[in-house]
Amino acid sequence: MNTFYASLFADDAARLIAAGCFILTVALYFASKALYARFRLPWLTPLVAVPAVLGVFVLVLHIPYPVYFQDTRWLMWLLGPATVAFAVPIYEYRDLLKRHWISLTVGVTVGIIVAVGGSLALAKLLHLSPDLQRSLMTRSISTPFALAVSDKIHAPRDLTALFVIATGVCGMLFGELVLGLVPLRTRLARGALFGAAAHGVGTAKARELGSEEGVVASLTMMIAGVVMVLLAPALGFLPV
Repeated sequence: MNTFYASLFADDAARLIAAGCFILTVALYFASKALYARFRLPWLTPLVAVPAVLGVFVLVLHIPYPVYFQDTRWLMWLLGPATVAFAVPIYEYRDLLKRHWISLTVGVTVGIIVAVGGSLALAKLLHLSPDLQRSLMTRSISTPFALAVSDKIHAPRDLTALFVIATGVCGMLFGELVLGLVPLRTRLARGALFGAAAHGVGTAKARELGSEEGVVASLTMMIAGVVMVLLAPALGFLPV
């Protein structure tokens, strides 16, 4: 009987902790978003600040990941609608897209070849495990697409999500620096760079540069994701 009540108490405590983690995650997101809107410092962006604070919080309090994920897992589901929402401005700028469809097609093609080929070559150079190699191949597309591809090529979903987020953060932090070093002056090229290389996070950054950059980044991200999902069966035959 004592064991039963101890187990029941532990389950209740775990549920309370999980609920507290959910509330903390949402509160940190809005706090970080407000701070970034005011100060515009890269390390205050929600994708950088919130995981860092949560990581420290979970480690200090020794909260197991399954307990944290218990009530926050549905936040991952929001990635799907969020990705689809990026398509809304695409309809508004459809005339722009009709004029530049050749450039966008070439850009997406080159972006996929560089992302997959470069990741695979680097992984082989570093003698990474097959699981790491397969997960790295999907790093430059948005998370919902990347997870769909990872299922088809038998890559670990956790590693895939980690590499996708890391790629997006790097693109957001260093994208403008790259733009300063390469001769990309048109809005089309600048937006395509963010969309093809840094998916959703890069698209959000592109929208800060301008509405046209954001639209092109959205379209590039969506096309790249769909193409990668269609190519997933072929990617499974690449040597790893």
